[in-house]
Amino acid sequence: MEAASVIGPAWICGLALFAVLGDAFLPFLPSGTLVVLAVLRTERFNGAPVLLALGVAIASFLGDLALLSLARRGAPLVNRRLARRPELAANVERVQRHLAGKTSRAAAAVVIVARFVPAGRTVLDLAMGHAPERPRTYLRWSALAAVVWAAYIVTLGWLNSHWFNTAWLSLAVSCTAATAVSSAVAHLIRRRRRLLAA
Repeated sequence: MEAASVIGPAWICGLALFAVLGDAFLPFLPSGTLVVLAVLRTERFNGAPVLLALGVAIASFLGDLALLSLARRGAPLVNRRLARRPELAANVERVQRHLAGKTSRAAAAVVIVARFVPAGRTVLDLAMGHAPERPRTYLRWSALAAVVWAAYIVTLGWLNSHWFNTAWLSLAVSCTAATAVSSAVAHLIRRRRRLLAA
């Protein structure tokens, strides 16, 4: 096997894992798109989807852990971000109040669902970082959510790579499907919030 045929997919995988790690801090990073692209570029390697899903789950969890740790230590970077974005600060407070009365199973469901909402992961990490409780339980939920999201996004890319003959069509359909799922989840959450407020 030529070195170039391995280096190209490895570079894409590295970029995808970096984006997954970083989108806890910068939710606009196209981590899902890059993971799907990595799936498409590595499909000919045996066991690649499983290894990629494992890497994505680990990177996702480490990103949560890093942002959570910074929030708990009161890092100036985090405090400045909350001060500059009142809407983000309000969302963090809302999530804290919402999770306070939840059972362990219900809170775990909230953490998992947040993975599928744009910026949901960031808000959750900041909320738990500023919560008075120790985050040990949250980290278990975060690890579970990381595994669920990694399995979902890698499987989505893998299925589309087998359904379509062209990589660009597989990427387009995968990204469209992922965006549709995220939008639907966000819509349901907003609708439920409006119903509860009524």
